Amino acid sequence: MAGETSRSSGLEEGGPIVAGAETAWDMLLEEETCRHITTSCEELDNILGGGIHCKELTEIGGVPGIGKTQLGIQLAINVQIPVKYGGLGGKAIYIDTEGSFMVERAQQIADACANEIAYGAAVQREHFQPSEERINANFFLENIFCFRVCSYTEQIAVIRIVIIDSITFHFRQHFEDLALRTRVLSSMVLKLMKVAKKYKLAVVLLNQVTSKFANGTFHLTLALGESWSHACTNRVILYWSGNDRFASIDKSSSLPAASAPYSVTSLGIRNAATPCKRIRIQ
Repeated sequence: MAGETSRSSGLEEGGPIVAGAETAWDMLLEEETCRHITTSCEELDNILGGGIHCKELTEIGGVPGIGKTQLGIQLAINVQIPVKYGGLGGKAIYIDTEGSFMVERAQQIADACANEIAYGAAVQREHFQPSEERINANFFLENIFCFRVCSYTEQIAVIRIVIIDSITFHFRQHFEDLALRTRVLSSMVLKLMKVAKKYKLAVVLLNQVTSKFANGTFHLTLALGESWSHACTNRVILYWSGNDRFASIDKSSSLPAASAPYSVTSLGIRNAATPCKRIRIQ
């Protein structure tokens, strides 16, 4: 049969059966060697499978004051940790739709990260060469490229990577046509997925909360509706349980459902302590 001859010939030559395809074996190897960006909280990294995944879209949502922007800034700094110290040695693009990026806070977190790197080097008896520049807060701040966008059209045009804080803001305020909003959001997500996969980047989308009426009562839920909830690879919900902050894996194609405590401290995101406040998403 002509079809069978063609198929077996392709296999014998070791060439791809379909142009542009990759084998499941290649995909497995790539997954096993995939790098992650630490959140600086060990328990949070654990439930995330090592941290924020490159080549994926991760949505992080929660109530005001829970630490979404703090986590976004922490990731923008942690992605830059040099490879020799266990990081990715990358750079960050921070797309600020709400005017919530705080450069003073970024400097505090960058200072803490630089101090921890210096301490780790000292513990391991590693020394900087005379010609090697010491890592300080400026090292991190110079590699966070911020875009302040003031409309959803600007937000679409500037898409590159890393953190959009928040994905929600302009899409909640400027759309009466919900069907159009869904189409625009879907187009944006497809662009982000292509960029993440092509350049092996981590894309983090910070989301707000809204109220939803169900079973005769109102509940807090992440904004942008039901169709949006399936858009990202991973969805993490931040919430209060009493006075403690928790992160929960709400949806993921590869991670099991799990939750972990975390803290927002003067140094940034860290392992759980006991800060303050309330409210949990239902």
